[in-house]
Amino acid sequence: MTSFRAFRIRQGDTGYRAGVETMDTAELSPGEVLVRAAYSSVNYKDALAGTGTGRILRQFPLNGGIDVAGHVVASTDPAFREGDAVLCTGSGLSETRDGGYGEYVRLDARWAIPLPAGLDLRESMILGTAGFTAALGLLQMLDNRQTPALGPIAVTGATGGVGMLAVDIYARAGFEVHAISGKPDHFGFLRQLGAAQCLDRRELAFSGKPMDSARFGGALDNVGGAMLAGLLPLVAPYGNVALCGNAGGIGFESTVMPFIIRGVNLLGVASAGTARDQRVRVWEHLAGPWKPRHLDRIATREVTLEELPTVFPTMLAGDSFGRTLVRHVHP
Repeated sequence: MTSFRAFRIRQGDTGYRAGVETMDTAELSPGEVLVRAAYSSVNYKDALAGTGTGRILRQFPLNGGIDVAGHVVASTDPAFREGDAVLCTGSGLSETRDGGYGEYVRLDARWAIPLPAGLDLRESMILGTAGFTAALGLLQMLDNRQTPALGPIAVTGATGGVGMLAVDIYARAGFEVHAISGKPDHFGFLRQLGAAQCLDRRELAFSGKPMDSARFGGALDNVGGAMLAGLLPLVAPYGNVALCGNAGGIGFESTVMPFIIRGVNLLGVASAGTARDQRVRVWEHLAGPWKPRHLDRIATREVTLEELPTVFPTMLAGDSFGRTLVRHVHP
């Protein structure tokens, strides 16, 4: 049994509270693999959970953090040995079991992914759920016959964590990327990541027609709402729109025409519960041919557990930029 620090979230008669506490490894959620955490990351979902703004946790108390990477210190599963580098994203972390905002975390062996050659622990958490989601969307599009020949891929919400990584990943995979964002002051940065064109979302002129001239071969949409409704009529025949976010709203109005006339496909990207075999495929691509070239530039901040409360409000307000890492400093 080892004592360690964790950012723990509680809900009780006195209401919601969260902060750094000391606990023992014996108190962690059950699992076969005990990991000494090196890094985790901050995602929008973490900010919701860490402030109590959103209903993310399904039980209390739990340690926050939907991502984690570190080294195995003990395992009852023969697939993992002491010293193995592993990572985990989603998979119930900070929802139904203790997450990555602790110096130690216990994982289900089925969701612990061996760190693939080509990535170090820090790089894996710059990617984290954001990079995994972007890559999963691309993998689903490719599995559905998306090709660069269909035309450029639009990435909406391109200055968010998923969007930035998608621009880099998709360009690395050989696609022409058109980045769509409401923050034109960051267009120069997006071009450096690999965007061939940058489009101000406020200047996009959607016609409102059921179908319009094809402009994109496909899209990764982080926004939903009116953005998704506007994109669908602009997608080329047999192109795919991978939907992974709802920053612009959970509802949208459309017609069946893009689907039944052009064969456009709307693909849902639900990264948290992705099957293990698919997870391994995604991480192999991220460590190899799709590895972003600009991870160090995308990682704009590193914080400790104690500094997490200063990060969450900025992220919820939409004012954060780049990926924030949580660095675990062990005694």
